[in-house]
Amino acid sequence: MKTLVYLTVTVLCMSFAHAQKGSVDIEQDTKIDALLKVYKSVNSNADYYRIQVGFGSYAKAQRIKSEVEVDFPLLPSKIDFDSPTYRVRLGRFKTRLEAERKFLEVRQKYPDAMLLKPKKSTR
Repeated sequence: MKTLVYLTVTVLCMSFAHAQKGSVDIEQDTKIDALLKVYKSVNSNADYYRIQVGFGSYAKAQRIKSEVEVDFPLLPSKIDFDSPTYRVRLGRFKTRLEAERKFLEVRQKYPDAMLLKPKKSTR
């Protein structure tokens, strides 16, 4: 009798184990893809105020960037090549007020820092 109960429980468990397999199909509106493309292009071409904290050779720019990442870990930093030097730029500020507030803080650590205005877009 125990064998019959054990066999029945085993068969039931195996049938439930196979029932757990399945697949999920997600249907997404094609307008969402178009909207994401527009969003990405707007953000990549947006005009931002930036703070330039230093420039020089690539090795010097890398050193400055690593120092900036320690001093201001919440602000994005980037090395831009502007012939003939590499420039370390910090932040992406949409408003001048926001940029100037952070600029005052950055100048305490990097006295040669410059606030860069957004480039004029040719749209």
